[in-house]
Order: sequence, then C-alpha cells, then structure tokens
Amino acid sequence: MSSRLNRRDFLRSSMFLSSGFAFAQLMPFIEYRRAHAQDQPLRAAMSSAGLAGTWNAQGEEAARWMGDLLGVNITWFDGEFDPAAQRAKFDQLSTQEWDFVAVQPNSIGALIEPIMTLVAAGTPIIDMDTLIAPLQDLPDLGVLTFIAPDNVFMAESVVQKLIDMMGGAGKISHIGGQPGHTGAQARGQGFWNLVSKYPDIEVVDDQPADWDVTKAADLTETVLNRHPDLKAIFADNDDMALAARQIVENAGLADQVLVGGVDAMPPAIEAVRDGRLVATARNSACRIHSWAVLAGAYAASIGLEQARQEIPFYVLADGPAIFADIDTNPDLAEEPWKLRNYGLSAADGLLWASSQYLF
Repeated sequence: MSSRLNRRDFLRSSMFLSSGFAFAQLMPFIEYRRAHAQDQPLRAAMSSAGLAGTWNAQGEEAARWMGDLLGVNITWFDGEFDPAAQRAKFDQLSTQEWDFVAVQPNSIGALIEPIMTLVAAGTPIIDMDTLIAPLQDLPDLGVLTFIAPDNVFMAESVVQKLIDMMGGAGKISHIGGQPGHTGAQARGQGFWNLVSKYPDIEVVDDQPADWDVTKAADLTETVLNRHPDLKAIFADNDDMALAARQIVENAGLADQVLVGGVDAMPPAIEAVRDGRLVATARNSACRIHSWAVLAGAYAASIGLEQARQEIPFYVLADGPAIFADIDTNPDLAEEPWKLRNYGLSAADGLLWASSQYLF
C-alpha cells in the first residue's frame, strides 16, 4: 500500500521531522492528505467490539468522518461482541494488505497472532480503548500507539456520585461489561475502589451483562425482586444503564433506585439532564476512533519507524463526568466563574460537540 504514496513530496511539503507530534505537524499533514486524497488514497481496516453498542456505532461514524477528511477508505469488521467472531475476521484480514489497522478488541489476548502477522508485514497497528495484550507486551508486539480513556476515573466519578446521593449507606448493584474487556475490568476496579471505603454500603449483586441490554435488564429485574430496597445501580456503559433504568421505572421505583453509567452517549446525557440517570462519564468514541485514523494515516505517510518516534505510545482520550445537578449558589450570582460550569447545564453544549465528532 505504501508504494502509492509520494513520500518524498510529502516530507518536502511539510515540517514533519521534529522532536514531537504536535499540532503544528498535524495541520500541514491534514492539508497534504486533503490535497492528495484522490491520487494517493489509503486503505485501512478497523474493528470495534460490536456495532450493536451505541458507543461503537458512534466511533465508526467518527472514524469514517476522519477517513473522508484524510482520504482513507475504511473497511469495517464488526466484532459482534463475540471474541471468536472478531478473531475469525482478523484471521481473514491479516492475510491482506492495509496501510494501517485500528482495533478495539473484545477480549485481551484474543487477537495476538493475527496482529503479529500484520506487524510482520509492516502494518501500523493502533490499539483503541481496550488492550490487545498485556500493557507491558504491547511495544514488543509492535503496536504503534494505544488510545484510551481512564476507565477507573470514569467509574469512580459516577460511583462516588451514587454513593453521595445514597447518603453513604444502602444496597447497590453492579452490572459489568465483558469479563475479558480490559475497559470493563478497569470500570469494575473503579466501582470496588469506592464501595470498599464505605462500611454501610452493601454490594448485593456484581455480574457481567456483556454489554447486552437484554441481559442488563434481566439482571436488574432479578436484583430488584431479591432486594426491593435497592438504592443504586452502576452499569459499565450507558446502554446497560438505560436498560436498567427502564426496569426500575417499570417497577415503580424511579424515585428510590439511582442509576449511573459510563460513556456519555447522547441518550445518556439527555437522561442525566432529565433526571433519569444520576451521572455518566465521557468515554469519547469520537476522539478515540478519529484519532486512530489520524495516527494511522500519519504513520502510513511518514513511515512507521519515524511515526514511532513522534507519536506517543499512550494517548489519553479524556472526558468529564456529567451530573444532573447544577451549581446555582445564589451568593455567587455576581461571580459565576466561581460556580461549577458557571452555574449552567453542560448538557446541550456536550450534545452539540458530540454531534460534531469533537467530544
């Protein structure tokens, strides 16, 4: 694939070879790619855990948006929330030529062999959101960069809000993601980091629902039947949190059971704004997927070894926690800069930014 690229003209037309990967490099690169998108197209393979999830679907949209901007033709391989299905697709795509490959694996360790085949062929590999292999093994495996959120922070932010609203006491349950998904493992860690500090908090259920909204709903119904005095539910993603919230409402417990999730997808932001969810935290599908395309296209253009020197091995795709309450202290009305979010709801602005693939 790299034979398509006039790398000499590319290097001559920009100031890329410097000591770091900075904004001053990205703008000339984007201009170059837009100018040569037609005569020097790139071909990429991308895969996420499962397009049935709203986070993954938004990520594909953001990746294709960036791909259109940079002249990257993306072939998408749906992971189907099934490690075996995703592995079968990688066994297939690893026999083909790609300018770069970006993947969010379903399960750590499941894709190592086909990734090794791709690396041996000189293909830049971008790891998105979830570890392909144990972190210490990624550089030796040949992964160019790992773009991911702080899953522990996101979970802790939401769980702390739930605990505060519970008054530090009562029953709580946890609905997990896929057990082999390192993001889900980290969110579970964040959950336990917080609840273990409160002796009056009782965890009455902690089971994976594999990102499946039907399983999440079933788990919620079961735990409510067993513990009608349940006070809160933390789910590893928004899809499952909203499914749990619907069961809570159906049971007539909307005012009793608090629910929080992770990802800050548009339906969840709206639910936080409307008081149906207590909190969510942003795992930016837009940043993770679009940055993966940007890093992959850059490596395909500048050369993989040069890209290794310029692109950091770990790139944090950060995002805030989002709460329903608004800081409206009347004593600070004349000094709104002292209020959290200026005393305003962040929801509408975040929804707009998300719709533009910026948040």
